[in-house]
Amino acid sequence: MERKIILTEKEIPDKWYNIVADMPNKPLPPLHPGTKEPIGPEALAPLFPMELIKQEVTLDKYVDIPDEVRNIYGMWRPTPMYRAYNLEKALDTPAKIYYKYEGVSPTGSHKPNTAVAQAYYNKQEGIKKITTETGAGQWGSALSFACQHFGIQCEVFMVKLSYLHKPYRKVMMNTWGATVHPSPSDATAIGKKILSENPDTTGSLGIAISEAVERAATNDDTKYALGSVLNHVKLHQTIIGQEAVLQMEKAGDLPDIVIAPFGGGSNFAGLAFPFLRLNFDEGKSIRCIASEPSSCPKLTRGQFRYDFGDTAGMTPLLPMYTLGHDFVPAPIHAGGLRYHGAGVIVSQLLKDKLIEARAHDNLEVFEAGVTFARAEGIIPAPEATHGIATAIAEAERCKREGKSETILLNLCGHGNFDMKAYEDYFAGKIVKHELSQAEIDASLAKLSTPLIP
Repeated sequence: MERKIILTEKEIPDKWYNIVADMPNKPLPPLHPGTKEPIGPEALAPLFPMELIKQEVTLDKYVDIPDEVRNIYGMWRPTPMYRAYNLEKALDTPAKIYYKYEGVSPTGSHKPNTAVAQAYYNKQEGIKKITTETGAGQWGSALSFACQHFGIQCEVFMVKLSYLHKPYRKVMMNTWGATVHPSPSDATAIGKKILSENPDTTGSLGIAISEAVERAATNDDTKYALGSVLNHVKLHQTIIGQEAVLQMEKAGDLPDIVIAPFGGGSNFAGLAFPFLRLNFDEGKSIRCIASEPSSCPKLTRGQFRYDFGDTAGMTPLLPMYTLGHDFVPAPIHAGGLRYHGAGVIVSQLLKDKLIEARAHDNLEVFEAGVTFARAEGIIPAPEATHGIATAIAEAERCKREGKSETILLNLCGHGNFDMKAYEDYFAGKIVKHELSQAEIDASLAKLSTPLIP
């Protein structure tokens, strides 16, 4: 039974796809945190190299992938796509389930797709050091790998919960030459402040971003890199979906539903945006579903309003679905999804009802992850289990309704460094967790920005 839809290295796309060019309503501009007036690209110059800033604001439909970046992609791209025959059989569903597997990259996830590009553009501008944050460690390890390739120093602020639970992610980063701090740390002013107020905090991506931004903003030789949320990051990840479109064509199929986990947006955007292009350009009606944790449900229960991308309020104000920048999610194992807000592009698409969102509780996703592992043989990262949970729910709906729909899932990374999470699951320590409305209201009440109509 044929399982792999093959592309050759020559078929790696040579351009990234910019969905903003096709959006009926363009994203609202970022605002200056002090004046609340729209800011231009120059405001981002202290943090990012100019070429990435240009990509952040471009309206061009396609952006050329530099040859050097594309050559490095060739170390692991194109990534395979599989038909999940065994999962279909286990679910006894008439649905066809495919998954695009990004766990074959050197760091085991989709994150190098943008890490390599960002390191390349920093190198072109002569930058000597890049600082960043990381949740579960996939982004930090990806940027460490990319910086090592280009001879750039890398400093990573890793959310403390993951720093403690996933020590081998830290070792990966160290192996590629990166310095890694548990966040909040005593290496920055904001970290010291938060530790003085709450020494037992498990940290959050918002806090780690604040520390990384502070470090970059106070050192002239240092730039900052973000692994999700921003437009240029999602742009780079569209290499996934563009390959997937070609692979589905080779399979003689087209997905009715495209699903990916959601933290800040790069994972979802990477697979879904090129299929949304088919909706825009060819009149297709492919459903694209973002899967998030019910303990951090910004898309399904947050508000669409301007908010900071970090906890300390150092970033511009961004129009996003948010739970409030002070929000610290429950200490779930899916560290890459513990972020208070959603990327600007994805937020606008959801606002316009061009995409959907689904939330799953902590116990449900591990049940889904184990079901997938036992059927398909790959142990998924905790982040990836959220998309699997949505795919299983859609496959079960197809069974109830007697429909043979085609489902495509982004299996964004393997869980080989997440055995602590699975150990906790089998020990009965993973419990269902869902935020109360009172908790969400209390976090949002701290925001001074109005709702966006």
